[in-house]
Amino acid sequence: MAIVVEHDKRKHEILEKSLEVFIEEGYEDVTFQKIADRCGITRTTLYIYFKNKREIFLWSIKQLTSGIEQQLNEIALDTTKSSEESLRLMLKTVVDACQENKSLFSVLLTYLLALHKSGGEPGVRVRRRIVRLQHMLSTIIIRGIKAGEFKKVNVKNANELFYGLIQSAIFRLSVLDEKTIDDIHDTLNLAVNGLLADKK
Repeated sequence: MAIVVEHDKRKHEILEKSLEVFIEEGYEDVTFQKIADRCGITRTTLYIYFKNKREIFLWSIKQLTSGIEQQLNEIALDTTKSSEESLRLMLKTVVDACQENKSLFSVLLTYLLALHKSGGEPGVRVRRRIVRLQHMLSTIIIRGIKAGEFKKVNVKNANELFYGLIQSAIFRLSVLDEKTIDDIHDTLNLAVNGLLADKK
């Protein structure tokens, strides 16, 4: 059991250091050797954990997004807050995470473009990663509708609206290199305001 724990711990450390290399150098310029060097191990040792650079990159992204998903899940499950508070907090958490990791999103964009050029399907990969986020957003919206906090809207359309705004935020932060997220938060809050049921 101790060997498995040690293996997982080392794998986690490799992923964290690899992410730094991808952010600093960009996906295309990173090599297996550069990752091994950063981790202070040989390429042979690195092959024990991962078969190639692409696998390391995808696991690094998964490790990062899993942490964010855990935060969002805690928000979604917290019934002590109103649906409005939960939705605003969830959207703020997502945008804050996007700002903190905007360099990574630039690398991810390069990777997705390369995948598209090689005949891959970047849309499929992205949809796999966001299905949980969309489920959590839907859960909060449905809860808000049932509680009378939100208007009776089409949940799928509301979800698409918020997801589109999050995509826009990622683009603005990682591609356009916008420095402030105040406008992004304001836009998302305006969209939440549009969901609120009329007070009688």
